[in-house]
Amino acid sequence: MIDVIQVSKRFGKMEVLHDINLQCNQGECIALIGPNGCGKTTLIKSILGMVLPDRGDILFNQTSIKNDYLYRKNIGYMPQIGRYPENMTIGQVISMIEKIRGTQNISLDTDLQIQFNIQQLLDKRMSTLSGGTTQKISAILAFLFNPSVLILDEPTAGLDPISSEILKEKIITEKQKGKLILITSHLLSELDQLVTQLIYMQDGSVIFHKDISILQNETGEEKISKAITHFLKQQNN
Repeated sequence: MIDVIQVSKRFGKMEVLHDINLQCNQGECIALIGPNGCGKTTLIKSILGMVLPDRGDILFNQTSIKNDYLYRKNIGYMPQIGRYPENMTIGQVISMIEKIRGTQNISLDTDLQIQFNIQQLLDKRMSTLSGGTTQKISAILAFLFNPSVLILDEPTAGLDPISSEILKEKIITEKQKGKLILITSHLLSELDQLVTQLIYMQDGSVIFHKDISILQNETGEEKISKAITHFLKQQNN
């Protein structure tokens, strides 16, 4: 579904992506992790068309995304920090995004809107919302248009425990429908029941891209955080 082919990117003298090659397929929930500054955000923005690689190509459904924008209609993106017009209400923001995206022939997915009890808050202005409620709005908008791909950047950050569980259950449900889900997270404990594959990046390069089951078998560790630590120690020895 998404193929990253020898993608490299520099900002000035700093190479933030170095010959990235990845294949991400339908029905997978893939964690993209690594230390701060490893290139995760640049890679995500490249997939979204917000950053143009210096070299290489990115294919969406076997078609290059260069000079194309329509492929983005198939992607739901949840940023780590959502920024919305502060003078608008929640209801106005949702309506605005619906008009921008276009809802013809689309069955809107309002599951999260209902489960987060946002209906009773539609008249609240964005400037009055807590960080957690703003995060809920970002989640609602990411899932709303039934995209075939979901890119979720630190999705549970700032959410209370109940809302976090609601979102994780939603992610599992969408994965079971055959959607491709990419998640970045620093909370590795959040990933144990969600992800099927793991991409670990460091210094702009992909260190490994493995099925979780293979990584667990190779390391003898069940928890993702321990499996990663074990694998990296083996690599450094």
